[in-house]
Amino acid sequence: MAQYDLGPSTLAKEALRDREPTMWRYREVLPPCEPISLGEGFTPLHHTPRLGENWYVKDEGVNPTASFKARGMSAAVSMAKHLGIQTVAAPSAGNAAGAMSAYAAKAGMKAHVFMPKDTPRAFIVECDYAGATVNLIDGLINVCGAEVRKFIDANPQDPPIFDLSTLKEPYRAEGKKTMGYELAEQMDWTLPDVIVYPTGGGTGLVGMWKAFDEMERMGWIGAKRPKMVSVQAEGCAPIATAFANGERFADEFPNAHTSASGLRVPKAIADFIMIDLIHASGGTALTVTDEQMVAATREIAVATGIFAAPEGGATLAAAQILRDRGFIQPNDSVVLFNTGSGLKYLEALEDH
Repeated sequence: MAQYDLGPSTLAKEALRDREPTMWRYREVLPPCEPISLGEGFTPLHHTPRLGENWYVKDEGVNPTASFKARGMSAAVSMAKHLGIQTVAAPSAGNAAGAMSAYAAKAGMKAHVFMPKDTPRAFIVECDYAGATVNLIDGLINVCGAEVRKFIDANPQDPPIFDLSTLKEPYRAEGKKTMGYELAEQMDWTLPDVIVYPTGGGTGLVGMWKAFDEMERMGWIGAKRPKMVSVQAEGCAPIATAFANGERFADEFPNAHTSASGLRVPKAIADFIMIDLIHASGGTALTVTDEQMVAATREIAVATGIFAAPEGGATLAAAQILRDRGFIQPNDSVVLFNTGSGLKYLEALEDH
């Protein structure tokens, strides 16, 4: 991961007051390059008392390309451009492909995306319209990742095609960590008691945990951390299964299936990092069914006006389970992360 020489003199919190409302307001702790930006970040944090007294929804669905993936791809494509890369490629369950295509287009770079054949249509059209070459693969995202590597090996060029797969380079996590910076800033530098996050590849959790460490080193926050909760679909739950079994590494989940395409990641590279941070925070990992997450997606819309992706619905379903179990206490401040817009998942939502 990218590292910075941080201390109290790196960046004063007061300096943020007059900066642009994008993730690049934290540029001292982001890659040293000219930003390729579409205005990503600084998404709203909504207080949602109809869901829970001290509950909030961080709505990443209002990002450019309608998901939190815009953050990671802005940072990664910016640094790739800085380093002279002209062509990028990545496997994706949907949102990452759309984000990479958009930022590559802004940068004047070529993009090749590899997605499962049953990826929701909105993602495929989005990539195509941004000028990316779309490859639909008979298999899940791990199979798409193998196809990316084959494609790069079969098409040598100078400079080489660069693989922007999750955690194959350090900068996507750098963009996603800004969710942690924003959360602290929006909550007046007091972190919530519980963060509930839908987990596929896991860079959102990993990035925010890194952000909390960096903020402490700069003197912005203390040592207290939120309980980090990883939510997965019952039909694809490698992290939740490993956590429940007391294991640090997660096996590939067999016959992975869920209507929340962003959660359909049967093997996550960051498995041990996620499991370590969940333990360190006193958090937990759990699953919800597709029916529960879709019902919760509707509940979020009715109670808040936010049209969440099914992944966002999964966080509410999980939080309600944890409240019933006593893991979430009545006075806890709880932040649910909606990672994308429901507008991209119309087929999945209509099927339930």
